[in-house]
Amino acid sequence: MCGIAGYSLRSRSRVGRTLAAQALLAAIAERGADAVGYAYRGPDDTYATVVKQRTPASELLERVSVPAEANQLLVHVRDYTKGHPSIAANNHPVRHGPVVGIHNGIITNDDELLAPHSCARAEPRMTVDSEAIFAVAAHSPNDPHALDCLRGAMAASWLDERVPGVVFLARGSGRPLWVGDGGDGVFFASTKVALEVVERYCALKLRKRELREGMWLALEDGQIARRAHFRSDVSYHEDNPLPSVRAPQEREFCLTRLAALAAVA
Repeated sequence: MCGIAGYSLRSRSRVGRTLAAQALLAAIAERGADAVGYAYRGPDDTYATVVKQRTPASELLERVSVPAEANQLLVHVRDYTKGHPSIAANNHPVRHGPVVGIHNGIITNDDELLAPHSCARAEPRMTVDSEAIFAVAAHSPNDPHALDCLRGAMAASWLDERVPGVVFLARGSGRPLWVGDGGDGVFFASTKVALEVVERYCALKLRKRELREGMWLALEDGQIARRAHFRSDVSYHEDNPLPSVRAPQEREFCLTRLAALAAVA
């Protein structure tokens, strides 16, 4: 059970980009400790900057650094299922061509979907199932109805380097995704608590709601620019579902450190 989070901020927002990233990371840290990563992009950036490592969130939290002009962010903590974390390309954010994304869930037909694309599995021994989501996005391009072909459980977000200024969100079946919007922008996370943490540390007030299954959003300049529906895989069933809290000590440690970091920010 992984954790995802991120934001799309308005260009005029004075929210501290790094502190908001740290708050989101600390709040989802309990959902996985096999790897951690984040990606960001500013208004003048063609390419997303990706930072990831094979450690728990606690070993990255204090070194998170997001430029003041970066209005788009993805954050991920991993509890891996397919794609061993010793292969860096398996860890999130995951890249497929121009698309960089994060995913919580399991895609069961990833090999089938990736087979036609020569750019798939770009790194030797890369096997992460999440790449299939970003391949579908890249080759559609970003057509919400193209997600109908995915089988399994999914909550995901991605940046497409061909589409400046936009953060895409999609919630399929079996995984949570919360959205909070306010005057400074739109935040999202695997849990409502993560949105409450960013509210507290960044002095925000967000309208929070859980995204419905089969919902796709395009966030631009800190607003929901487009909405659409797709057919999520309601037939998917996990015989032995993993608990959502996988590393409780990580969240406790990270929230303690976050309080200290916020005090000197």
